[in-house]
Order: sequence, then structure tokens, then C-alpha cells
Amino acid sequence: MIVRCPDCGSRNRVLPEAALKKQPVCGKCGRSLPTPPAGPVTVTDTNFGELVEASPLPVLLDLWAAWCGPCRVIAPTIEALANELAGKVLVGKLDVDANQRTAARFGVQGIPTLLILKDGREVDRLVGVQSREAILQRLRPHF
Repeated sequence: MIVRCPDCGSRNRVLPEAALKKQPVCGKCGRSLPTPPAGPVTVTDTNFGELVEASPLPVLLDLWAAWCGPCRVIAPTIEALANELAGKVLVGKLDVDANQRTAARFGVQGIPTLLILKDGREVDRLVGVQSREAILQRLRPHF
């Protein structure tokens, strides 16, 4: 994945597996680079392009809302998958109430909706509460 140095701004290629074992450093200035996130990243209408469309990894995006009971049921599974698949899959969460433009872009009509995206394009979709195994079965062909 490509990681921008917070100090000098240069772009660095970082192998996610290596970043989990050893702190990556900037090739230009030698400063420490941010490591892959632990847990899901927060995706918004504003950062969708930067996080999802530009991701070199496949993305599992959970579209949810705070008032949704089934969304709260699946949340621990999404959290566990984010930690388990760090470096292989980017796992994100998008609050549909706060980010209606992106939810409308993908025609989301029921939540929770899980989108599997590559290069910002939807390649698969799961709607409703899903088991960890069901999510992994649909996700595996993409990483």
C-alpha cells in the first residue's frame, strides 16, 4: 500500500504484512510512517475517494446507522474481521445517516449492507446480518 509521510509528504510503498511486524519508515526523511489501522476505518462522503477508491487492497465497507439493531449485532464481527484481515483487506464503516451521498451512490436500501469493493467499484454485496464465515466466503476470492 502507499503511505504518505506525515512529515515530508513523500509517498512510500509499504507491504502491509511487513508493517505489522516492523515499524515502517519514510524512504526520504527516515521518519516513522503510520501503521495500518487496527479495527475498521471511518469512511465518509469526503474521504471515500482517498480511502476506498485509491486503496490497493480490496475493501469491505459496512454501511450502518446508530439506530439500527442489526447493525449493532454485526458490529463485533466487522471489528474482528478488520483486525484479522489487516494488511489483506481494508475494512471500513460508513454511517448512512451522516453520509447519504455515498449510500445513494450505491443504491443502499437496507442496512446493514456490506459492500466488497476493488478499485472503488462494487464487486459483491451482502445485505442483512451475516455470519463471519459467510462474509469471509464472499470476500476470499478478492484477496
